[in-house]
Amino acid sequence: VLVVHEDRLTGGIGGEVSAIIMENAFEYLDGPVRRVAAADAHVAFSPPLEDFILPNTNKIVEAIRSLAAY
Repeated sequence: VLVVHEDRLTGGIGGEVSAIIMENAFEYLDGPVRRVAAADAHVAFSPPLEDFILPNTNKIVEAIRSLAAY
């Protein structure tokens, strides 16, 4: 399972979604639940910094490949 959201990784909604999945479906999973979220930093107004902080296609694809290789 890959949970992707634009909120911060720490304290974001993805942590709760991951916890619910782990509590209710752990025995059905073939690998870990992974989260891709914004960095634990303030969101910048500069487009290059936003790309660094926020989830993007490259980060999602990297996480998917990591889970597929598990």
